[in-house]
Amino acid sequence: MLKKRIIPCLDIRDGRVVKGVQFQSLRDAGDPVELARHYQEQGADELVILDVSATNEGRLAMLETIEQVRQVLQIPLTVGGGVREQADAGRLLNAGADKVSINSAAVQTPDLVSQMSARFGAQCTVVAVDAKSNPDGGTWRVVTRSGTRDETLRVCDWVAQVEERGAGEILLTSFDRDGTRSGYDLKLMKAVTTATRLPVIASGGADSVQHMLEAFSHGAHAVLAASIFHDGNFTVTQVKQELANQGVEVRSC
Repeated sequence: MLKKRIIPCLDIRDGRVVKGVQFQSLRDAGDPVELARHYQEQGADELVILDVSATNEGRLAMLETIEQVRQVLQIPLTVGGGVREQADAGRLLNAGADKVSINSAAVQTPDLVSQMSARFGAQCTVVAVDAKSNPDGGTWRVVTRSGTRDETLRVCDWVAQVEERGAGEILLTSFDRDGTRSGYDLKLMKAVTTATRLPVIASGGADSVQHMLEAFSHGAHAVLAASIFHDGNFTVTQVKQELANQGVEVRSC
């Protein structure tokens, strides 16, 4: 069985790390290069960088920031933000990304998933899915453009489709839980991991090691967190130690 991964997330805006609630009310959280180095030293398995304003501003994620982070980083790096075509993904990979995350563009042009997988490989093709709960409380719809656009897609249908198109991984964020520190949406996690065989990264709502433990018990292959690391509530080392004490197979720091 593959060991579980702990992944800090750096949301980037104007070259700085930011954090908010439901993608809004963003506050400064530090320098991306320094935080990347810091989390690597703590034993992070991977790092995710998302340029949160790139899509709405009609541009690609800042290549200079990616290049600077890559200079200090040896662990795998996933980058997302503003990818509209296959060539954009190539630019991010050339700048130092190991994987490219696509969200809004994948919904708008599903063939982009197939194109990226064919050219760069499934292992480089991550589909980020931002999920918002429906009033029925038992299903979820896809939202794009930092949660500002509701799509007609049902989340479970969408993850099944991108699997068929050659995606290698799902980055699943609960829009409802993002930044709230109220725990991952476990019903959502269970539904999605039932709908796809792809590895799923849980994102949105982490406030404790217990929350991460719950996500793993509901099918997550990795957990992504930001606030608890940026605010100094936990180090990656502490999280791994506590998870290991609970019997979760994690990679050593």
